[in-house]
Amino acid sequence: MTTSNTFGQYLVAGTYTHNNSTSKGIYVYDFDPQTGTLQPVSSVETANPSFQVVSKDQRFVYSVNETADGGISAFSVEPARGKLTLLNTVKSMGDDPCYLETDRSGQWLFASNYSSGSFSIYPILKDGSLGALSQLVTHKGSGPDTTRQRGPHVHSTTISPDNKFLFVCDLGTDQIVSYPFNARTGKVDTANTASIQTAPGAGPRHMVISKNKKWVYNIDEMFGTVNVYALHKGKLRHLQTADGLKAEKGKAAGADIHLSPDNKFLYTSQRSSSTIEVYKTDLKTGMIHYAGSVSTNGNFPRNFTIDPSGRWLLAANQKSDNITLFKINPDTGMPEPTGREVKTGIPVSLKWISK
Repeated sequence: MTTSNTFGQYLVAGTYTHNNSTSKGIYVYDFDPQTGTLQPVSSVETANPSFQVVSKDQRFVYSVNETADGGISAFSVEPARGKLTLLNTVKSMGDDPCYLETDRSGQWLFASNYSSGSFSIYPILKDGSLGALSQLVTHKGSGPDTTRQRGPHVHSTTISPDNKFLFVCDLGTDQIVSYPFNARTGKVDTANTASIQTAPGAGPRHMVISKNKKWVYNIDEMFGTVNVYALHKGKLRHLQTADGLKAEKGKAAGADIHLSPDNKFLYTSQRSSSTIEVYKTDLKTGMIHYAGSVSTNGNFPRNFTIDPSGRWLLAANQKSDNITLFKINPDTGMPEPTGREVKTGIPVSLKWISK
C-alpha cells in the first residue's frame, strides 16, 4: 500500500473476517475532504473487528473482536502513515461485543456485549492500552418478539454530554437505560437507574445526542423507526416517533444514526432497503421531518459516516463488499451519489482519525 500525509483525515474501516471474507481485519484510508478521494494506506489483522472507537486525542483506536468469546483490542496510531499497531487485547466479558464508547475524559472504555445482554467498563491506561476490568453489568428481561427478544441484547452505550450518565440501548428488552456514571471510579450506579420504554418489539439499537445537548435521537432496529427525546439531567422524555421507512413491523433492519455537523439534518441507515433515510431537524424543538431517502448503491448498510467537514457521506455495505461515496447537498441535506466506491471485504464500521 502507498502512503501519504497530504489529506485531512484517515478513514478507519472495520470488517467481518468470517464467512470466507476476503478481509483480514481493519483497513485505513487517507481521505481528501476537498475531492472525496480515498487512498488505502495500511491494514492490520484482527478477528471480526466489527466496530471501532477512536480516542479523544486521536492517538489510539479500540476495536471489538465480535466472537462468541468476545474481545477488545487496543491499537496505537502512527500519524504520519496511518499505521495501526496492536497494544493489547482483553476479554469483553461477554459474547459478541458489537459497540464501543469512551467517556468524555478519555479515561474509560465501555463495551456492549450483544448476545450476553451486558456491558463492561475498562480503564484506558496512559500508553493507550486497556487495563483490568472496572465493572460488568448484565441486564435481565425480554421482549415480545420471541425470535429476537428472548433475552436482553445490549446494542450500544452512549455517554452524556456532561459525562455523568451512560445511556444503554437494549434491543432485547425495548429499553434505553440511563446509569449515573462516576468518572473517578469508572463505575456506574446500578441502584439509581432511569429507563424509558420504546414501542414493544421495536428493538432500540443506536442513539446520537444533539450539539446543544437538549435532544436525543434513537433508531429502532426491528421497526426502523426514529425516536426523539428531550434530555434533562440524565433522563429522557419522549417527544416524537418518526417512520420514514414505513417497513412492515419486525421486517425492518434499522442500523446506524448520525447528525450532520451543523445538526440541521439527521440520517439513518436501513439494511432492509439498503437506503439512507434523511430527516430535517428543527433546531429549536428537536423534532424531525422526513425529507427522503437514497440508495446506498450497495447491499445492507450496517454503518455509515459523515466526514468532519459535513460534505461527504460514506456507507459501509456489508453484503456487497463496498464502501460507497456520496456528496451531501448543503441545501437539502440529501446525499448525492458520486459513482465512486472502494471494494472492501464485509465492511461494517467507519470511523475518522484527524491528523
